[in-house]
Amino acid sequence: MAKRDYYEVLGVERGASEAELKKAYRRLAMKYHPDRNPDDKAAEEKFKEANEAYEVLSDASKRSAYDQYGHAGVDPSMGGGAGFGAGGANFSDIFGDVFSDFFGGGRGGARGGPQRGADLRYTLELDLEEAVRGTTVTIRVPTLVACKTCDGSGAKKGSAPVTCTTCGGIGQVRMQQGFFSVQQTCPRCHGSGKMISDPCGSCHGQGRVEEHKTLSVKVPAGVDTGDRIRLAGEGEAGTLGGPAGDLYVVVNVREHAIFQRDGKHLYCEVPISFADAALGGELEVPTLDGRVKLKIPEATQTGKLFRLRGKGVTPVRGGGAGDLMCRVVVETPVNLDKRQRELLEEFRGTLQGDSSHSPRASGWFEGVKRFFDDL
Repeated sequence: MAKRDYYEVLGVERGASEAELKKAYRRLAMKYHPDRNPDDKAAEEKFKEANEAYEVLSDASKRSAYDQYGHAGVDPSMGGGAGFGAGGANFSDIFGDVFSDFFGGGRGGARGGPQRGADLRYTLELDLEEAVRGTTVTIRVPTLVACKTCDGSGAKKGSAPVTCTTCGGIGQVRMQQGFFSVQQTCPRCHGSGKMISDPCGSCHGQGRVEEHKTLSVKVPAGVDTGDRIRLAGEGEAGTLGGPAGDLYVVVNVREHAIFQRDGKHLYCEVPISFADAALGGELEVPTLDGRVKLKIPEATQTGKLFRLRGKGVTPVRGGGAGDLMCRVVVETPVNLDKRQRELLEEFRGTLQGDSSHSPRASGWFEGVKRFFDDL
């Protein structure tokens, strides 16, 4: 049966780079590997075909011969190259890269020693006031801890783990795949090199049990959304006497009804009446430290920013406190009674024909007029 074109097998163009070849081979090898397709002859053939194609195309000299002469340039039975397995790609390396996901380690050594526990993440919701001032909170975290019944060994009291009979205590077994072999994690002891013939009744031989831990977390003043607090050793317990992982408490500050935070500065909107905006006045505005007086000058327009220095946030990493920026919004009066409407009508009449009272409006209308005149 005629062999398929190697580039077609891998699904790449003839000018494909080394990285593209490797990526294509990894995809096919993961898809058709015999361990993932037991008793599937078609998948096994596709796996072997991908191996053959990659060995040729990943070797510069073999690829050159193949590009020039086709299969005849690399087939030893036809006087071609040195044949498969006689050089070229380092299949132990590529195999380790490709299959580490489901062989449990690829090129790495045996996993028989103590293993560090996994790190954990906990999202801590805080009010803005708590984040700015700092606080101490109590959290409850689900985690895996060392089994107290067996002291984390996984074996029943009075017994002990024994050497794995499958791997001889190495934690790895060698698997033959066609023309090359590879080490993989022992399927019986999962890399520990030990077997538990009489498992602990509490943890069922796992050495760890699920438990909720209650912890006190001190939150420093000035934290913001995304900041992390590391609690060393409060993650999952390790295995075979390995150290515990860490717990990372990630801060998320809730939205505030009045203030918005931007770094060390705070922003808020302050509604003012039409009369206060025109005539000026004095208002009480909120800060995180209490109320303060804000003087509004006459002829204040919507959007005017007033800065209250030092009324923002002191950053957790140091530096001076930020400012509170108050943006005034002129509020149009509503629900007017008859007398109020009469006064406003009289007031509007006094403004007609005098653009000096509305410089922005007059400037805008002049701009509109010039726009249409230019059309």
